[in-house]
Amino acid sequence: MLHILYIIAITAEAMTAALSAGRRNMDWVGVCIIAWVTALGGGTIRNILLNHYPMTWVEHPEYLLVTAGGALFAAVLASVMKRLKILFLYLDALGLVVFTIIGCQLAEQLQLPVLIVLLSGMITGCAGGVLRDVLCNDIPLLFRKEVYGSVSIVTGGVYVGIIYLGYGDQWATFTAIAIGLALRILAIKYEWQMPKFVYQDDWEK
Repeated sequence: MLHILYIIAITAEAMTAALSAGRRNMDWVGVCIIAWVTALGGGTIRNILLNHYPMTWVEHPEYLLVTAGGALFAAVLASVMKRLKILFLYLDALGLVVFTIIGCQLAEQLQLPVLIVLLSGMITGCAGGVLRDVLCNDIPLLFRKEVYGSVSIVTGGVYVGIIYLGYGDQWATFTAIAIGLALRILAIKYEWQMPKFVYQDDWEK
């Protein structure tokens, strides 16, 4: 089940990334690169940091074709995509929780400390979007007031906690997806925001 959700997630992430590239007037090469970075970048950064090889997209090059295809399809149907904004926000939420759990699973398989397991999940879930926003000259969503990175941390925490209690990977995965997805969808629906740090330096020199 998790593998199917992963394919859906990387395709949806690639399609939304294509729209970001389009807003910056990129050509089809740029669209594909932004799509790859968004959909597969989080896992790539995680693997580099954990010294885990081969990369997922090297081991499964078909993921490059799936994401590029989704991105180009979105570019062709951009006018229709605008009407499906809420759907892709929900699919992005699915991607966030699925990527987080996959990142936690990998770190757990490497028998890393709990804190590193949680960070691995968060990096996998959020880093691709950060790279997309940086390349598109936007402030990354992770660093803004939206409830996004917090959802990743909660999702990873639920997954690790249930595994620690001995309920098994399948139960932990299902519960973490349900809780993380519900939290992110509620945050989107009710526009929940994290507290902001506002600082203005008015001191006279």
